[in-house]
Amino acid sequence: MPRYGQLVMGPAGSGKSTYCSNLVRHGEAIRRNIQVVNLDPAAEHFDYPVLADIRELIHLDDAMEDEALRFGPNGGLIYCMEYLAQNFDWLQEQLDEVEDDYILFDCPGQVELYTHIPAMKQLVETLQKWDFRIAGVFLIDSQFMIEASKFVSGVMTALSTMVNLELPHVNVMTKLDLLSKKAKKDLDRYLDPELPVLLEEEFDNLKFSNKFKKLNSAIATMIEDYSLVKFLPLDQTDEESINDVLLQIDSAIQYGEDLEPREMKDDPSDDDDNDFDRGIDG
Repeated sequence: MPRYGQLVMGPAGSGKSTYCSNLVRHGEAIRRNIQVVNLDPAAEHFDYPVLADIRELIHLDDAMEDEALRFGPNGGLIYCMEYLAQNFDWLQEQLDEVEDDYILFDCPGQVELYTHIPAMKQLVETLQKWDFRIAGVFLIDSQFMIEASKFVSGVMTALSTMVNLELPHVNVMTKLDLLSKKAKKDLDRYLDPELPVLLEEEFDNLKFSNKFKKLNSAIATMIEDYSLVKFLPLDQTDEESINDVLLQIDSAIQYGEDLEPREMKDDPSDDDDNDFDRGIDG
């Protein structure tokens, strides 16, 4: 029986841990068991229960304080993820105790890990071997995505991640509750944008616009050809918004298709009700 999960990714400060926390609470409200695995060796604290924590295997401080390694924060983080890739048996032991659950993998905020360093790709391949259906969920802070140039930069990073990891991919624009009223009015232009129009509006009056017009047009065309310009808005204060995002991700990994028969089998209700349900499903 397959297991399901999300690889929660995005730049530092995009709200990955907050997203995981909100989904855990939302899961409790809808009676779904959602658990979290922390894969960030630099994490400091959580406001959700952790199923497994990479810091029990290796901590960022271990790599930075080792006199033989002498890594800085970025190099140390890459080293930790490569160390995890060499010790996937540790992660397998943590996950083997879990059955029929939905797991969020809370990942580090270093973009290189998703775009060209192989550790996260190796993680994806390993989870798939363990019969996980995984969606890549890429978070970007909406406060930095309401200008065309920054928006395109964010989309390019998300596109690079999708191509590298080869997963069902969902983009989420977070922290909508922190936007100003003016920014919220402009948001629709970026949730389902026409990139050529956005870029032309932003750069039209600048001196270098003619020089880069063909480049901007080529970038916009490439992104639209990949159909990756759509972002799901997420307001963490709105349960309906959280549920809409979850439904989109569930659809991407086909969550729930094999759950109903198992729930009917375990359902303690009377036989007549079960016979009725079987008749409908049949």
